[in-house]
Amino acid sequence: MTTFMDVHHGMVGITAEQLKEAHNADLAIEGEEGVHFEKAWADPVSGTVYCLSEAPSAEAVQRIHARSGHPASEIHPVALSI
Repeated sequence: MTTFMDVHHGMVGITAEQLKEAHNADLAIEGEEGVHFEKAWADPVSGTVYCLSEAPSAEAVQRIHARSGHPASEIHPVALSI
């Protein structure tokens, strides 16, 4: 499994409740692609949302996000962390 950080743009004004709903929508179907979404962060002012996940591929992450109604703008593998 690889760790991925994905970025969503255009979510200006997102609330904590909306972020939680979007995250829960991903969690509800993540197992179908072997993905596990660990955490999400948002900046309502810029409309940027970040999601951290473990998955077999970036494509698997994108398929879950797309099916949940919020496809990622960018998906980056995280090779190193401390």
